[in-house]
Amino acid sequence: MNAVIYHNPSCGTSRNTLALIRHAGIEPQVIEYLVDPPSRARLVELIAVAGLDVRSAIREKGTPYLELGLDDPALTDDALLDAMMAHPILINRPFVQTDMGTRLCRPSEVVVDILPPLPAPFTKEDGEVVLGQDVRREDGLATG
Repeated sequence: MNAVIYHNPSCGTSRNTLALIRHAGIEPQVIEYLVDPPSRARLVELIAVAGLDVRSAIREKGTPYLELGLDDPALTDDALLDAMMAHPILINRPFVQTDMGTRLCRPSEVVVDILPPLPAPFTKEDGEVVLGQDVRREDGLATG
């Protein structure tokens, strides 16, 4: 299976997502998006195929979100995308695309929806256990 992760190695959620992908037996293409950001067209595609709107794909914490006035609800998608292109740290992470779909993997266990079944439970950095696709919460996400 092909997989691509837009990864930030400083982010625990991104590290856990990458580890879950590898735990499923897949070696993904790892794109450190702060070093090699996606093109605007690619970012728009990722957001769309993940079923998100642009505002949902913006990271607020630890970014210049407020300083740039991005909390203004009157801003257009184009203005938000301009900010994300100028400041890639604003791109929420990690986006993962596999042959089974695309997700913004927050929390990291969202990735199991687009992976083959996990061979065994997976333990995240914080000790939380992810069981895989067979055990679901009411909201449809895999439990951990």
